[in-house]
Amino acid sequence: MRFKKRIENTKRGYRILARYCPGLIRAKVLHSIAKTLAPFVTIWFSARIINEISNDRKISRLVLYVALTIGINFILSMVKNVMEKKVNDKESGMWNYFSKVFSDKQMEMDFVSHEDTDIKKQKQKAEENLFMFGNGLGQLVWDTSGLVEVFIGIAASVALTVSFFTSKSGNAVLDSPVWIGGLLLIVILSGFITSKLKMKEQAVFEKWTDSNVWFNRAFMFYGHELYSDSARAKDVRLYRQDRFADREMQKLQDNNEKDNGLLRTMSSCQSRLVGSIVQYVGALIKMVESFGELSDVISENKIYTEHLEHLYEYLDIPNRKNTGSVHIDENILKTGCEIEFKNVSFKYPNSDNYVLKNINTKLKTGMKQAFVGQNGAGKTTFVKLLCRLYDPTEGQIFLNGRDIREYDYDEYLKVFSFVFQDFKLLAFTLGQNIAADTDVDAKKATECIGKAAFSERYAGLAQGLDTYLYKDVSEKGVQISGGEAQKIALARALYKDSPIIVLDEPTAALDPIAEEEIYGNFSNITEDRTAIYISHRLSSCRFCDEITVFDNGGIVQKGTHESLVKDEGGKYAELWNAQAKYYRTA
Repeated sequence: MRFKKRIENTKRGYRILARYCPGLIRAKVLHSIAKTLAPFVTIWFSARIINEISNDRKISRLVLYVALTIGINFILSMVKNVMEKKVNDKESGMWNYFSKVFSDKQMEMDFVSHEDTDIKKQKQKAEENLFMFGNGLGQLVWDTSGLVEVFIGIAASVALTVSFFTSKSGNAVLDSPVWIGGLLLIVILSGFITSKLKMKEQAVFEKWTDSNVWFNRAFMFYGHELYSDSARAKDVRLYRQDRFADREMQKLQDNNEKDNGLLRTMSSCQSRLVGSIVQYVGALIKMVESFGELSDVISENKIYTEHLEHLYEYLDIPNRKNTGSVHIDENILKTGCEIEFKNVSFKYPNSDNYVLKNINTKLKTGMKQAFVGQNGAGKTTFVKLLCRLYDPTEGQIFLNGRDIREYDYDEYLKVFSFVFQDFKLLAFTLGQNIAADTDVDAKKATECIGKAAFSERYAGLAQGLDTYLYKDVSEKGVQISGGEAQKIALARALYKDSPIIVLDEPTAALDPIAEEEIYGNFSNITEDRTAIYISHRLSSCRFCDEITVFDNGGIVQKGTHESLVKDEGGKYAELWNAQAKYYRTA
């Protein structure tokens, strides 16, 4: 990598750190300046004190030099200690900030890119380099101190020794440029050897990581995810999966011990190199140390800028989605929205198979419409196209006669409220989860809780809307069942008050009584909204105005429950009879 590119990568890395870890680099720089200047302050004032003792011996001047030595070192020591504490505090949380770098990219990236295998691998490699080994941003943080100390050390060393090199002592040996040239040769040789060691170390690392993609994934799973995911906790304990994980971890460590030993050997060589330089060049130890460390810093910079390049390649993945610019009239949100799919087909990235093929249908304002079909029929993909998580491969989707890609994306999302089957609640308060915001309209949230049939549990919460969900953040947080979580998710969708509400298996985790309560109150829940209901339970679709049947990526039937059941050769009747037999009495 060219030196100019390395500088650009380093500067961009510092910009990222300034955004996500504000104050960290500034604290490290100040700490390093104070740490590096302290010995040079002592050296300079010691020379003044010795000269004064050897010549005039003025007590007042000696006292001044001693006081300045003590005072300046005290100030530098205080700055160093304060900054060291700040650095420790900042570094303790920097890994969480690094996670947000990836989270922000995930949020701005086209959703369809998350399905791209190549992009998944690219993200995985960038994350593993950073979080498993500290490469890239981690190295940039840790090497900042060395970078500052090197340049401060060189500048101070030169300032203190420049007169020695420029003045004539009258001694032929000392005045000869030969020994100075020898000194420079040692510095250059030191840098060359250090650079070669660093490159060899990096080559081993690259070979190890590139050939151990599976190892890295397995290491992250067995060593971290298996234990940190609370959803796996019961199975891990009941089936003692921790023992299996421990055995697999041991295998991974045994198989890679050889490469780890090689890296440790290289690290040991570097330490002995510096000691040799110090041993043979004692007279100008600070200058030699600084130049030696400079070569080390330059070599490190070459390595972490290459890792940063991999991170930037992921962060710079372009977004192909047209975000649109047409504003949605507020009256549309109040008076209603009509959606039309026209010859819509879709296939996932790097796939030749269509998930949906030639879909033509309308969602009329105020209509309650159910989408049914077997697993993999295309129902959920249809909804993802509707909310523009994906754009059609072919065809168009219209909102009130205009292609949805022309609308401002954020404004378009206001048209919909969603309850997906894989929804998530956060460890915030109940009110914040329902409002999806820190500002909560208590009256509105309580009304939505009632419509979502969560009132009984809500009445038992002493802190009401201020009750924290789960115990991740608050010890007083409450655990909620899957069915209760589903009700809260439904309340969140109702709180948004959008003209179209999409429910993807909204009662899958509910018991039959709670499910019947939701169904019986469905018209009151959705009011005059357009409702899209996706379910495998056909008995729950009878309250809808129209049922659309999906099969093999296409729409094969439409109609009311009664009309579709009468079509004995149709897909709906087949599915209905397959489910109904489990409820018939013998």
